[in-house]
Amino acid sequence: MQIHPTAIVHPKAKLAADVVVGPYCVIGEHVTIGKGTRLLSHVSIDGWTELGERNEVHPFASIGGPPQHLGYKGEPTKVVIGHENILREYVTVNRATVQGGGVTSLGSKNILMAYVHVAHDCRLGSHLIMANAASLAGHIEIGDHAIVGGLTGIHQYVRVGDYAMVGGCCAIGQDVPPFMRAAGGYRAHLYGLNSVGLRRHGFSADRIAVLKKAYDLLFRSGHRAAEAIRLAKEEFKGDADVAQIITFMEGTKRGVSRSVSKELESEEPS
Repeated sequence: MQIHPTAIVHPKAKLAADVVVGPYCVIGEHVTIGKGTRLLSHVSIDGWTELGERNEVHPFASIGGPPQHLGYKGEPTKVVIGHENILREYVTVNRATVQGGGVTSLGSKNILMAYVHVAHDCRLGSHLIMANAASLAGHIEIGDHAIVGGLTGIHQYVRVGDYAMVGGCCAIGQDVPPFMRAAGGYRAHLYGLNSVGLRRHGFSADRIAVLKKAYDLLFRSGHRAAEAIRLAKEEFKGDADVAQIITFMEGTKRGVSRSVSKELESEEPS
């Protein structure tokens, strides 16, 4: 174990034998850190926080701080982080509330760029990219392989599905279904499929074509959501990707982001 002499590590903290703790880091009493993880410098890890293996945490990141929630009374809620994540400068991940289930979680192989904020009770998947200064309010869920653009804010209780892409400088107030793109500043809208991202992840042309047809039916047909879902269940019966979208839509609490027209889709904000 390599612990810089300026670091402060509570004697009851549990660190694997090869963890590297750089200058001026502060590690709290209830922290557990897995093997191969490196804290570069000036990192604060507090609360009931578990970091897995081979994570890389950059200067001035703050992990496991108390939730920014007036109902929090010091309960032993958690932050649980998986393996091989990169958390860049000034990233903040707050622990959960009792009301929200007690765990803020982050999967594995994610990149959280500088100044990203993950609030209490968020549940993030794996293989995510969150660009600089993206901010998540409480109780947000983000699926695997999603991308959130820089300077984007996401409202509490919103969900972002697997393989979705949210553009930069957006305000996301409603759910973004799997495989979709969302953009547009205040009150962002859907701009079709995240086709480029899907191709990069090995989706075949036929698979993407089916998703495009489903998108048109679900979001551009003019039907109310319930009717569009009923028709999609009939037309795409047995297709796992479409079933994933439908299940996501049926589970919404804040509503699903609306689609722009085909004419506006070609003018998607950068």
